[in-house]
Amino acid sequence: MALSTSEIRAAAERLHQAEKTRKQIRQLSLEFPAITIADAYAIQKAWIEIKLAEGRVVRGHKIGLTSKAMQSALLIDEPDSGVLLDDMFFADGGLVPSDRFIGTRVEAELAFIMKSRLSGPGCTMFDVLNATDFVVPALEILDTRIERVDPVTKSTRKIFDTIADNAANAGIVLGGRPLRPLDADLRWIGALCYRNGQLEETGLAAGVLNHPATSVAWLANKIAPNGLALEPGQVVLAGSFIRPIETRKGDTIQADYGPYGSVSCYFA
Repeated sequence: MALSTSEIRAAAERLHQAEKTRKQIRQLSLEFPAITIADAYAIQKAWIEIKLAEGRVVRGHKIGLTSKAMQSALLIDEPDSGVLLDDMFFADGGLVPSDRFIGTRVEAELAFIMKSRLSGPGCTMFDVLNATDFVVPALEILDTRIERVDPVTKSTRKIFDTIADNAANAGIVLGGRPLRPLDADLRWIGALCYRNGQLEETGLAAGVLNHPATSVAWLANKIAPNGLALEPGQVVLAGSFIRPIETRKGDTIQADYGPYGSVSCYFA
């Protein structure tokens, strides 16, 4: 790791302050050119610890950058992950307070609700399906506490910035039509995503590593060396199969999953 313990803690505190004040900080990859993936996850972990000390509760995990296109764009060969906390969950069809965030975007995903503990190494998609209670359509709300484009150098944020920023996660909306994981071929579940009644994006869940359960298996294996596992009742967002939809105050977002229901929210 290139960063010291004090630098990691300071970066986490700056991210926390950025979220509270809605004022973005400069890209950490510019401030620390030698930053590593391990450093980025250490910053994320330190930030989550700050939130837990304030009373937040871990409710699950999110997986991002699951498409080959996004991985190629960021010069990486695996997804990234973040932590879902209790204050990130919003009701289906409910209000999302825009003034809590900086610049929101929304993605359509499948969420896995865990039935039993799932741990690596060696976890496979079959282990995921056996350990999952329900799969449900979901929306992930993204935000960025780090500048996406540096105003001076015009440099775009790097994978290190995204990981440190809790994989850009800010919220989650779970749909109301859960299904058992073996009741459908999850690869072929698709979504039509609308903003204010206008179709913006479409996609199939196969876009997530060919099967969204493979994404969840990756996460279980990834966190295993740290002594962590996916716990019963936790929610795991498997990854988006659409491009992010930019949202503004006053927007209504709806994702229509056909026979598997729909999920929506309104940015108030």
